[in-house]
Amino acid sequence: MPASPKKPFALRIEPSLYDALERAAAHDLRSVNAQIEVLLREGLARRGVKLAAPENRPRGRPVKHSD
Repeated sequence: MPASPKKPFALRIEPSLYDALERAAAHDLRSVNAQIEVLLREGLARRGVKLAAPENRPRGRPVKHSD
C-alpha cells in the first residue's frame, strides 16, 4: 500500500466541538477528518487563500482483475 501523501498531526479539541463535527460529518456522509478538511478549505477560500485542488482518489471498491 503506498504511503499517504497527507501530513498527520495531533489536534486537541473541545468535546462539544468534536460532537458538532461528528454530527455535521454524519449529515454529509463524511468522516470527521474529511469534514475538518472541507471546513478548513471553505474557511481559507473565504479569506482569499489559494490552495491546490484536493487529490482525486478513486472511490468505491477496487476493481477485481480476473487472471
